[in-house]
Amino acid sequence: MIFIQQERTCLFIDGSSLYTTARNLGFEVDYRSLLRFFRERCTLLRAYYYAALLESDDYSPVRPLTDWLAYNGYTTVIKPAREYVDLAGRKRVRADMEVEMTVDMLEMAQCLQHIGLISGNGDLRRAVEAVQSRGVRVTVISSLSTTPALIADDLRRQADQFIDLSDIAQSITRRQSDNRFRNTAPVRHPADQGSEQFEET
Repeated sequence: MIFIQQERTCLFIDGSSLYTTARNLGFEVDYRSLLRFFRERCTLLRAYYYAALLESDDYSPVRPLTDWLAYNGYTTVIKPAREYVDLAGRKRVRADMEVEMTVDMLEMAQCLQHIGLISGNGDLRRAVEAVQSRGVRVTVISSLSTTPALIADDLRRQADQFIDLSDIAQSITRRQSDNRFRNTAPVRHPADQGSEQFEET
């Protein structure tokens, strides 16, 4: 892993992607430790956390986390998830955060030297390319250690550096399970509870 202590860095966290990846690797993220991990290795200016919440939910299991993060060193970006019915009559939820992440990355790029992007979403490849063209180095963090892999291949190849989340798990873990690397189909984000499908597009 290549980190430069003096590099001005921002961390951009796709909340749903991080949750899904960590759960499929068999651990829970300690968000204090996650901040500490980056602060010890670079000059961390800001850490963004992105989440979409269903407005129709009386209680969202994601809300307590985002409230805690907002008071403990993170900049939270929240927007309503959208429910719709597809052509087959199935209820789906769309929770795309790519536009918000892209805009923030481009706005911050002028004062950064390094971006840490925690996401496996291939739709962010072009955003990574755009900030790289502005002279910003990009580290993408996701995982190839699950089956299927939870990172799009084109996003991984676009990054200046790729870090598998499993390689830093011991540094950011709240609770380690006995079976750390479970090759199972991905679990879904808590925001998905109560819906038949959860879709990120």
